[in-house]
Amino acid sequence: MDMTRAWLMIGVLGMMCGDLLAGTTEDPRVQQRESHQERRIESGVGSGQLTPQETRRLQAEQNKISRDEARMKEDDQLTPQERRKLRREQNKASRDIRRLKHNDRTTPGVQ
Repeated sequence: MDMTRAWLMIGVLGMMCGDLLAGTTEDPRVQQRESHQERRIESGVGSGQLTPQETRRLQAEQNKISRDEARMKEDDQLTPQERRKLRREQNKASRDIRRLKHNDRTTPGVQ
């Protein structure tokens, strides 16, 4: 395992730990999607489909969603409007993950 790949995996794990500290939401679908998207990013890193720059971008996007969720939960509930906003953010993140995993850029030497 080269150093770039190792650092990327550490970053992904750090992102996952940050999400756990943010707490849970009343809507389990939000948490399920976050976990699924994190696994998709990890998969892209492991297979070399995501470059380090792409990975950082996707991680930043996931972190923003987590921060938004935490801010929305400060009053201990998610309104329907807040759930819709989170769903829109997650939809965009999902599209971004797919687009970046399937472009022509890869991390050399990773299989």
